[in-house]
Amino acid sequence: MTTAIDGPRLEAASGVARKLVVLIHGYGADGNDLIELGAQWRNLLPDAAFVAPHAPGRIPGFPPGMMGGRQWFALDAYDPNLLRRDPHQTAAVYATMQKAAEQAAPALEQFITAELERHKLAPVDLALVGFSQGTMMALHVGLRRDPGPAGILGYSGALLGGEELKQQIRSRPPILLIHGDADEVVPIEAMHAALNMLNQADCTARFHVSRGLGHGIDGQGLSLGGAFLAECFARAK
Repeated sequence: MTTAIDGPRLEAASGVARKLVVLIHGYGADGNDLIELGAQWRNLLPDAAFVAPHAPGRIPGFPPGMMGGRQWFALDAYDPNLLRRDPHQTAAVYATMQKAAEQAAPALEQFITAELERHKLAPVDLALVGFSQGTMMALHVGLRRDPGPAGILGYSGALLGGEELKQQIRSRPPILLIHGDADEVVPIEAMHAALNMLNQADCTARFHVSRGLGHGIDGQGLSLGGAFLAECFARAK
């Protein structure tokens, strides 16, 4: 049985939702962490509704009652220092996390479909935005949807199971990956590996490197991301 998920929402600034942006948070956060992106982009995307679902899993030992503490899948064996020491291990490390993402995907897929139906929107009216582990989920789910979303925007993340993507891919939406070159949690090598695997799967992906930025989103990344979403929605009309 698929676990039902939910999260905070922002209705379209125009009053009528003609587009939907799903914001997928990272490990240890929850939907409240990313819904603020919607507030930043509402004027740029007045016809877009925003929703940020909480991941279904709770991190063991996280204090009950505190905000955050959610995970799309466990990261018990994750070691960012290994990726820095040996960037060639990047693809192999993220490939091992693919099975966990596959188990988490149905709940997110079900949520996305329900939100599109709630707003009476088509798949092409959808954009996915992820941060960190949320980027992993956005890429995993978005590239396997048919029809695919209007675009996928990923901050500080990675592509899981890249080798399988060539067999599993069902759509090739525009993709923008944004990453800090001082990211201490998901090294920037992960972005370069993702771009390589996306290219092998015939996906068109752009990227931006935020100089001196750690594991986060800066003002320039926020601006570039919003412009990318507006471009994707305009192209999908």
